[in-house]
Amino acid sequence: MSKSAAARPVPPAPAQPRTVDPAGALFGIALPVLAAAAGLLLTWLWSSRLPAPIATHWSGQTPDGFGSAWSTAATMAIVLMLVGGGCSAFAALAGAQLMMRRTMLLIGLGVVGLLTAAWVALLWAQLDIADAADARMPMSALAVGLVIGLAVGVLGAALLREHRERAAADAPPDPGLPRGPVELPIVDQLGLSTVAAACWVLGGGAITVGLCLLAGSWWLFPVFGAVGLLTLSLLRYRVTVDETGLRVRNMGMDTVHYGVEELIGAKVDEVQPFRDFGGWGLRVKGRGNYAVATRSGPAVVFTAANGQRLTVTTARAEEMAGALNTLADRRFHNQHST
Repeated sequence: MSKSAAARPVPPAPAQPRTVDPAGALFGIALPVLAAAAGLLLTWLWSSRLPAPIATHWSGQTPDGFGSAWSTAATMAIVLMLVGGGCSAFAALAGAQLMMRRTMLLIGLGVVGLLTAAWVALLWAQLDIADAADARMPMSALAVGLVIGLAVGVLGAALLREHRERAAADAPPDPGLPRGPVELPIVDQLGLSTVAAACWVLGGGAITVGLCLLAGSWWLFPVFGAVGLLTLSLLRYRVTVDETGLRVRNMGMDTVHYGVEELIGAKVDEVQPFRDFGGWGLRVKGRGNYAVATRSGPAVVFTAANGQRLTVTTARAEEMAGALNTLADRRFHNQHST
């Protein structure tokens, strides 16, 4: 071996993608475990002040089901972990699609907040009473728990990061793919329009008010309001092509981002959401095949060097595909001209 060869520096090994997102593990796994543990601890601390048996189920304001405090606590802990924690734990999987991780975290922590509040309210309502039949469940606590759970979920969702494997393309896009002028940014709003969103809010609000009047209580209003706003946010997307690549925003956060350096090629395809992806919105069809499918018609299809593919239905598909391929051409030319 020559002296010059021996002195040649060895390039560092590529960084391995994460398998666990730290923020996802904290919010999606640790928080549900802490909530279940806190409920068990509270049951133990208050056990001497509770009647035997305790009320475990209500019809309106009247208890109609009874059981032991510890069997109820065990059931609540199991349901909280399996349902709430089972959903939110998905957020810890760093390799999974970012928006799906955020959605599952929001759903899971919403359930955790609701169940934790129900558990605490159930115990608190029966402190220092002799007969559990006299207990009155504070239903408003359920709304408070759900809203707090969703608020914590939004915070956790904002802290999640995309840790997928990235690879740089080693060739420019196929010459047969569309090219076009690069007039950036190219932006399109997908999903529910502003008018449809306003109708959603007004219609949902009217239905919620009607249900509250029928129930004789307003605790349902924040519950349906929080769920309705969350659902609305999941139905609206903003897709942008700029000098960095293709990105999709949802709930005010970047959900998907593929860089120009990853682009093998961008093409235009005709898509029908239910026929091609089995539904509307963010979809997954097989490993690494994602779509934001909100309408039938043209779609830009971004194929990345790591084998993943993102399909986005947009009326500006031809313009986006042409700009992306042109940007990738420029990048490849600049790299090989220096």
